[in-house]
Amino acid sequence: MQKVYKMNLQESFQKLSNSSKYKFEEICCYLCGSKEATFLLMGEEDLTGKEGEFHYVTCDKCGLTYQNPRVSMDDIKYFYDSEYIAHRKKKNWGFLTPLYENAMNKHDREKEKIVSRFVEISEETKVLDVGCAVGTFLLHLKDKFNCSISGVDFKEDLEYPRFSEIDFHCGLFYEQEKLEKDSFDLITMWHFLEHCYDPTESIKKAAELIKDEGRVVIEVPRLDSLSYKMFKRKWPGVQAPQHTVLFDKEHLVEMLEKNGLEVEEYLPYGAFPSYFYLFAGSYFKILGKGLNLDKIIVPYFFFQLLLWPILLFEKKLNLAMQTVVCKKQL
Repeated sequence: MQKVYKMNLQESFQKLSNSSKYKFEEICCYLCGSKEATFLLMGEEDLTGKEGEFHYVTCDKCGLTYQNPRVSMDDIKYFYDSEYIAHRKKKNWGFLTPLYENAMNKHDREKEKIVSRFVEISEETKVLDVGCAVGTFLLHLKDKFNCSISGVDFKEDLEYPRFSEIDFHCGLFYEQEKLEKDSFDLITMWHFLEHCYDPTESIKKAAELIKDEGRVVIEVPRLDSLSYKMFKRKWPGVQAPQHTVLFDKEHLVEMLEKNGLEVEEYLPYGAFPSYFYLFAGSYFKILGKGLNLDKIIVPYFFFQLLLWPILLFEKKLNLAMQTVVCKKQL
């Protein structure tokens, strides 16, 4: 029987080994506003090995899983440093460097494959990538289609070649006032929504900014997936404390439809490779925290080759990811 986790901030601090290091804030369920919840798991920042223990709960009323108490927004910035994988810090691994760069670039190509099924991209297309990081996906689209590209990210001082070509807006997405209503043909959120401190407001903002005929494409890790069942609290999709919400299919769709978007198609996979979750989850469960890319790059590609026959069926197996294609509710 699961232990009931009462939403009392003082009790939460007593359960955390790091309460003096970070500021925490108690929150209500993002989906229904309830304060009653049941403890699900204690997550850590397994990827980089940064210190901290972070609690995730499941809402007793609606069933959404989220982090509570969560790290304050001022303190969460510490977890998005130059080593964060989305910031694409250049690496030099000798003969393996081209494999790494190809894998990262393939990620952008896979994103393009998904969106191109639903939006015809051309020079007239206006694209907004929310949580754009260093903007490689946007630059990929611009190079191929010469479309108009805009990005939003809360992290300042992002650096990457040609980043200045992006119409970049720094700050929280739902607070952006310079972005025009009904102006974008395509809005993408690639692994953004699970990081968001107010996902319902971000969804409403996307519904406000997208054209009537436009599409919003959202990819997040899938809580009700095979890899979560395998790794539980060591599942890379936990990624505490950056991930504020852990979405299963039901609650992701419900949140979208309650806040102005209509789900056009649900995909039980994403552009992000599920293999990373299988490899990283195995590493965390067997060897512990801190995934040093310099040390694991060779076994990473070796085991990927071994699992190649299984990964061919990734889109059918519900391994780790989910993508939802939406349009504005009219």
